[in-house]
This record gives sequence, structure tokens and C-alpha cells, in this order.
Amino acid sequence: MGKISPVAAKYIIHATIDIDGVVDRPDVIGAIFGQTEGLLGSDLELRELQRSGRIGRIEVNTDTRSGKTQGSIDIPSSLDKAETSIIAAALEIIQRIGPCTAKIQTKSIEDVRVSKRSFVIERAKELLRNLMSSSMPDSQELADEVAYSVRVMEVQEYGKERLPAGPAIDDSDEIIVVEGRADVLNLLKHAFKNVIAMNGTSVPETIVDLCKKKVVTVFVDGDRGGNLIIKEISSLTDIDFVTKAPDGKEVEEITKKEIHKALRSRVSGEQAKLEFAKEETQPSHFGKRSQFFKPVARPSVRPTQFSRKPLASQEQKQKFKEMLENLIGTRGAQVLDQKLTTLGKVPISELATTIKSLNNAYAVIFDGIVDRDIAKAAEIANVKFLVGMDSKIRPNETRVSVLTVKEI
Repeated sequence: MGKISPVAAKYIIHATIDIDGVVDRPDVIGAIFGQTEGLLGSDLELRELQRSGRIGRIEVNTDTRSGKTQGSIDIPSSLDKAETSIIAAALEIIQRIGPCTAKIQTKSIEDVRVSKRSFVIERAKELLRNLMSSSMPDSQELADEVAYSVRVMEVQEYGKERLPAGPAIDDSDEIIVVEGRADVLNLLKHAFKNVIAMNGTSVPETIVDLCKKKVVTVFVDGDRGGNLIIKEISSLTDIDFVTKAPDGKEVEEITKKEIHKALRSRVSGEQAKLEFAKEETQPSHFGKRSQFFKPVARPSVRPTQFSRKPLASQEQKQKFKEMLENLIGTRGAQVLDQKLTTLGKVPISELATTIKSLNNAYAVIFDGIVDRDIAKAAEIANVKFLVGMDSKIRPNETRVSVLTVKEI
């Protein structure tokens, strides 16, 4: 006898049966086939339909109580809607089953595809909930992760001591000296490529040599160990600038904002030595930022006569400050006209040459230190303002208005 797979059935006929008497399941099935035979024509003959697999196995469930039988009939069908409806209606003509009177009533025709569709929808909802509840990184996180991986790969070994360093040590005029490899990784993560580690508390010979050739900023942890490192380096060589991580924090764990803030607040190596000298005669406040970053008055020198310098307005200072903050860590420079419109951006290594070739530059903002060469080039080009991280020249040594982070 043919049988339709439950997967292949498109519809299921659901009917109920009431019998005045006691009958068995085979009696009900026999009555269905026998009393519908020849009624619907050869194309809808139940035996032939079942043999060809277009009608599935007829399921009959009965329950006999007090001499009466009640039950249900389920017939799976792969016929179309019209043919299935005809089969369902034909069941209701059956009036006797065996010796007993009977009544069959079709309750419904279930569209199996609707049931499957409902299952698909509910299952899809469940899968979507699971997907949404899982932590998926957004595009920025993915980009940061990829960038971090690339920057970690940029760590190289420098010098005979094979010190961890960024890729721009040789190319940069300024470098940042930190304590260990983890500090280098954190600064590389935030795009500082001119960084090198001491790899311990002792000062390697490579670091001493670099201090003689380049502008060096020593960036240490915000603890007593950081102070000791600064003392040791200062005793072996001259360092240009010193800065520390926030109190109680290490360079390897601070954020990009804290790194920029620390670098903007750096002090000269001479000022650090003065602070350490005070420690020997009075209680130390070196670790406290308010004392550590207190400006030291510069000795007075004989003024050179220059024409009156332009003074920057508050609006101009605010504009300069925003631009300088955006340049931190880029080792770049931005040239502006009198309307403070950007004329161009160049690396610091090309700044002096670029300034000399311009005739309408009004202000130059750069991530570096104002020195005599840059100031001289600015004077030749009639630049009014030089804005940098710090300055190696005194205000009375140039007719260009020099502004630093502390002044804006």
C-alpha cells in the first residue's frame, strides 16, 4: 500500500467520528474505502490514490465508552486544494460502519506548508535573538583590532642591545624613551612610531647615543620607579624633556587621551634636575604633577631689538590649539594663510624648506619644537606666528610670535 512521507504531504484532512456501537479501527478504514468507491471517479479513487502515493496512510484513533465509539481520522494528501477538499467532503457521506450507524464530520484541512512556515518564522526569531544577544564587534572595533595587530607587527629590535622600538626611530628628529616593551606596544597602538624602550632600569648604551643625536622625551610610569629611571638617565646623558604617566598608572595601561595630555605637559630635563635637587634638601613633591610641571623661570638675557610682534587673539589661540592637538603624534606641520585657511600639510623634516618657498604664509603649526632654523626660515617668509609643542628660542631672539602648548 502506498504511503506519503509526512514531508511530502501538502495538506492533512482532520475529521471526527461518532459511532453508535463498538467497532475496531480496521472497520473504520474499510468503511472509508468501501463506501467512497466509485463515488468520485477513477481519478479520485482512494485505493488508487494511496497506491500512487498521493494519499498517505489513513490514521484512525478510537475510544470506546458506554457502548459508543468516538475518535478522529487524519488523512495526509499531496493533491491540490480542490481535490483534497473533495476527498474531505466525501468522508461525510459515510453513515454506517459495520452494523452500527456512524457520523463523520470534517473539521478542517490543515495546510502543512503554513505550519512549516510558522515553524520557520519562530525558529528564525529564536536564531535572530541569539545572534543579537551575542557580542558582535562594530566596524570601528574591527578596524581598531586590525590596526593594532599591524602596529604590533611594527615592533622591531634596535641597537646592539636589541631594544624594542617603533619603525620611525631613525627617521624622526624626536624620540620617546619608555621603560619596557609593553609601553612601546601601547604607544604604537596609538600611532606613536618614534618610541624605544630601555628594557629595564639600567640605561643601555644605545639610549645614551640617541640622546646625543636626537631630541629625547623620557616617558616613565607614574610611580617612584619612574623617578629613579629619570635620575639615572639624567646622570648619564642630557635629556631634553621628561614626562610621567598619571600618578599610580603605568605607560602600558594609559589611554590615548592620557598619553597626549602627558606629552603636552612635559617639562625640560633641566627643570627635572632642579626638582630632584630640591628633594635632597626638603620633602619631595616630584611625584605630584602640580610640582613636577611647575614652569621654571628662564634667565634674562640682553634683549634684541625687533619690530613690534603681532599678538594672537583668543579666537586665533583657540584655533591654533585645536589644530595643534590634531597634529600630536603625526610629526607633521600645517601652514595657514591670514584667514587661518590651510595652505598645505608637510612633514616636519621638510618644514624649513617649505616655509622659505611660500610668500603668503601667516602661521605655521607643527608637532615639534621651535628651533633657530625654523624661526629663521619663518622670518625670511614673513610668517607671523609659529605654534609648536615647545620652543628652544627665547621670545626676544626672533621677530616671529612663538606660541607653545602652555601659552595657548
